[in-house]
Parts: sequence; C-alpha cells; structure tokens
Amino acid sequence: MRLLGNTRDKRRTGLTRRTVTAGAAAAAALAALTAVPAAAHGPDGRTPHGELKDSGAPEARFRGLAAVSRNTAWLAGTQGTVLRTTDGGASWRNVSPAGAAELQFRDIEAFDARRAVVLAIGEGEASRVYRTADGGATWTESFRNTDAKAFYDCLTFFDRRHGLAMSDPVDGKFRILSTADGGRSWKVLPNKGMPAALDGEAGFAASGQCLVSSGPRDVWLATGGGARARVLHSGDRGLTWTASDTPIPGGASAKGVFALAFRDRAHGLAVGGDYNADQPSPRAGARTADAGRSWQPAANPPPAYRSGVAWLPHSRTAALAVGPTGTDLTTDGGRTWRTVDTGSYDTVDCAADGGCWAAGEKGRVARLEH
Repeated sequence: MRLLGNTRDKRRTGLTRRTVTAGAAAAAALAALTAVPAAAHGPDGRTPHGELKDSGAPEARFRGLAAVSRNTAWLAGTQGTVLRTTDGGASWRNVSPAGAAELQFRDIEAFDARRAVVLAIGEGEASRVYRTADGGATWTESFRNTDAKAFYDCLTFFDRRHGLAMSDPVDGKFRILSTADGGRSWKVLPNKGMPAALDGEAGFAASGQCLVSSGPRDVWLATGGGARARVLHSGDRGLTWTASDTPIPGGASAKGVFALAFRDRAHGLAVGGDYNADQPSPRAGARTADAGRSWQPAANPPPAYRSGVAWLPHSRTAALAVGPTGTDLTTDGGRTWRTVDTGSYDTVDCAADGGCWAAGEKGRVARLEH
C-alpha cells in the first residue's frame, strides 16, 4: 500500500560493506519486561525478555526481518539496507545490494545464513526482488516490476523453492507473483481465481507479514484501506482465493489488517488497527481456527495499532505482537493480550530453535528470549 510504501523518506546510507561490532548498549535489557503481571508470563511461567542489539545502522528502519535461528538473522530496511548476523547479534555485517541505496526493502525471507530473497517496494520499477546465495556478498536482481499500476508489498515461501509475492490490486484484483526455483525467476499468476478487490483495498508494507504461508500450499493475504478489513486465503499456492471479513475495523485508508501469523494451516492470528499515531485502534486483534474462513475478535485485544505478529516456537497458545508503542503477549491463542514492553518495533519473527527477533525504527533490533 502506498501509504506505507511511499519514498519520501529515502536517504542514501552511509554504511559500507563491513562488520559492525556491538557497543556497550548491546547488552542493555528491555527494562519494561522485568516487572509485568503474572498473567503476561509465557506458558512456562517465565516472561519473554529481550536483549537490545547494536545494528550499527541508526538511520535505517527495519520492517523486513528473517529469523533463521538464535544466532542467525537478516534485516531489511530503508536506504536499501540489508544486514546479517551469525553470532546472535553481537555483530552485524552490512550486505546491502550494490546500487540499492534508493530502494525501500520491506520484506526478506531467508533459508539459512547464505541464501535469502529480499523485496523492495514501491510504484513501478521501485518494486524489485533480489536473491543471494553467498550470504549477501553478491546479489542478483531476479524481478523488476514494469507495470506502473503494480505496487508489491510482501513475499512468502512455502519451502526453499516455491514462493509468492503480492501486489496491490491491478485492474481490480490483487496481483500474485510466483517462483518455483527459490526466487531465481518469477511469473505473474492468472487472476481468474482472485476475487475482486474492494474500493481502496490494498496491502500494508509494514512488517513483511501481509502475505504469509503455512505448509506446502496454504497462503493468506491481509488487506486494509477498504470498507472492510479482510483476509484472503488460497489452498493451492495462489491460484484460487476466498475472502473473509475480519472484526478488525476498516473504512479508511490507514485502517485494516497489517500482519498475519499461522502456526498451522488452521490456526491463525491477525493484528492491525489505524497506523496514524493520533488515532485509536480498537479491536486490533483477531483469531481463526478454520484456516481463515471465519475470524473472532480478541476479548482483550492489543491496546493500540500493531504491525507485526509471530507465534512462539513449539507453543500452541503463545504469540507476540509488536508495534510502535509496545509489545504484547498472548498465552491463550489470541483471546487476550497483555502488554509486556513499551519499546517501538515494527516486525517480529521466530525461528524453530526458539530464537525470536524484533526490529524497527532507528536501527532498533533485539533478540527476544522466553
């Protein structure tokens, strides 16, 4: 969506390809997590806590995040910036693609410490996909949008070969891009199986979570900006879709579902609201147990706009939601949420080994433990 995908804040990065060593601030704990009510504790009785890491990129805002493990993570953000750590955030290497300083990276999907695919968003040729197989030492541009009406927001992968990217509606329908070779090549899928978009409806390029997948074929697309905030679901890798309304409010260009997370093909979470800082965001969370056919509002939702959400690894009930005004924890599958931190983050992602990472404005990044 253009509201979060504009290029007015583009500035050339001053970083070079180098390793950035964490300073004294890297060891600072997230103070707000040390004194929260018992109801906000995780399923094992412990409170999730985070350790701030010095990314060395204070001018970048990171909305793209890929958690590979507790030690390895990738960040993607403004000014064409891509960073990678392989030592738990103690140091970060700037692996930004050459000549990309004017691009806005909003989503990154990583398969391991060497292979990753990153999405740049924007109108026309600003929407691009790059791929690396050597830890970011070199990148190959594998897709550049040539349709002035398209604006790509998010991407996701089912496995190491098959993935999708989504664009805001073109000629009245969301556009889906597909790869079957790990992001080396892409093709636009036919739109016959895509329902018509609502007036003003689009996706939010806020956290890399407006398009998410679970398992080998299921994928979900989050929308906002229309009269109703919806989630679209496909069970055949993007060929056919069904749309469902959510209880998260729509009705304005800044309102809707901003992020999705599915722990399996049935159970999912949606968060969002109104990203304008001076506007309230009631009913900012919802959940589904039937693959998104129906959505129930959270009985006690996040108290403000949230742009990212992730299930805690190996838990059927615990998840984190993040946004500019705080981090919330649910331990009952999204029915109720408790704020556990007031720091600003835009996105959150968890790896199978239990390592969760969060990132956001002013180069802010933390590894979250639970």
